[in-house]
Amino acid sequence: MSYTAWFECFNAECKERYELTDVIYNCRSCGSLLQVSHDYDKIKETSGGHWMRLFDDRKRHNIWPYGSGVWKMKEWVCPAVDNDNIVSMYEGESNLFLAERLGKKIGVPDLWIKLCGNSHTGSFKDLGMTVLVSMVKQIISEGKDIRAVACASTGDTSAALAAYCAAAGIQSIVFLPKDKVSPEQLIQPIANGALVLALDTDFDGCMKIVQEVTKDNTIYLANSKNSLRIEGQKTVSLEIAQQFDWEVPDVVVIPGGNLGNVSAIGKGFLLLEKVGIISKRPRIVCAQAESANPLYLYYKTGYKDYKPIRARPTHASAIQIGDPVSLEKAVSILKEFDGIVEQASEQELADACAMGDNTGMYTCPHTGVALAALFKLVERGDVRRDERVVVVSTAHGLKFSNFKLGYHKGSISNIKNRFANMPIELPASADAVQRAIDKKLSENRSG
Repeated sequence: MSYTAWFECFNAECKERYELTDVIYNCRSCGSLLQVSHDYDKIKETSGGHWMRLFDDRKRHNIWPYGSGVWKMKEWVCPAVDNDNIVSMYEGESNLFLAERLGKKIGVPDLWIKLCGNSHTGSFKDLGMTVLVSMVKQIISEGKDIRAVACASTGDTSAALAAYCAAAGIQSIVFLPKDKVSPEQLIQPIANGALVLALDTDFDGCMKIVQEVTKDNTIYLANSKNSLRIEGQKTVSLEIAQQFDWEVPDVVVIPGGNLGNVSAIGKGFLLLEKVGIISKRPRIVCAQAESANPLYLYYKTGYKDYKPIRARPTHASAIQIGDPVSLEKAVSILKEFDGIVEQASEQELADACAMGDNTGMYTCPHTGVALAALFKLVERGDVRRDERVVVVSTAHGLKFSNFKLGYHKGSISNIKNRFANMPIELPASADAVQRAIDKKLSENRSG
């Protein structure tokens, strides 16, 4: 069958349509954000059971491009791209594991972690970037002049853009806030040949400039304002359902900064509902750092009084955003999914990382924000202890090694290292080693 998709104005009173190959980010008629819409009637001509069998079958094979967790669902994601123009690292298919020990500690034994950081560049951003860069390659193949693809970033978006553009042979340009990304994140776009611009501002300042620069239609905007990214990111919820044998959890907790992921994950679940694969929706929780919490403050007013803020420094640097681009879309999803917004302080997110790590995880600080928010919601009774909960882990903890080591050393200002576990320095003596081992094992037993 032939499947189609297009850009559509998010404003319900407008609904202007544009081609996916158009270089456009806002509606020309009313200025609203765009979203990718599909011919859902055509999709529904095939039964939900057939789609499940098709996606399950593709998952078992490695046939190009369906070995990718994103492109195995090509008809639902971006059917407009020719297979020859797909740029993929076989992203997605990240593991969903039962965090049994941590779940028991907080009283939610059915706690699962979706490790989206187990991807080519170490974050969920790969899921959206494979779609966006593939579409850019498609646009170029149709004769349009695209000189480069650009993004503002706090680290992970720039890494994904640089890697996928390098694979496609397209120049990338990344705008980073100077001295505000980890060394592990900074080296990724450098290594992949991006033009890296370190600006003396924060993410919101970088975002303003990249939007000015990309008014030149030969420089394509890759931030999540571009709704092509959302199509790849929505496969997180599709994968979660598939990994639970096409059922959905009760609660999904997502760290939120620019808020594209909230709208993406909600969009994926709505698609499953439209096709008839699921009959209930999970409750969506968006977790924000207390230092960068414009959505949380808006939520507390009942979504009646939104004010952008100047985000303060947070160790969850990828979500240090004071004026999120995808706010309107995220709020729409939260309303549809009985959503909750919660926040976490720097101490809470650091302790949550350490608690998760101590049970076998290796959490980035953004996942720490999600875990800390979950701990609060469980304590308050907003998340029941008998519910199945999935926390979306957005990046690999190895990208934040300085933060994690600083916590255990006790060298991070204003954060207590209550779960510290530093190496014990000893002389090269078997007796000294034995005494240290005995002491530790005795403490573990008594604790």
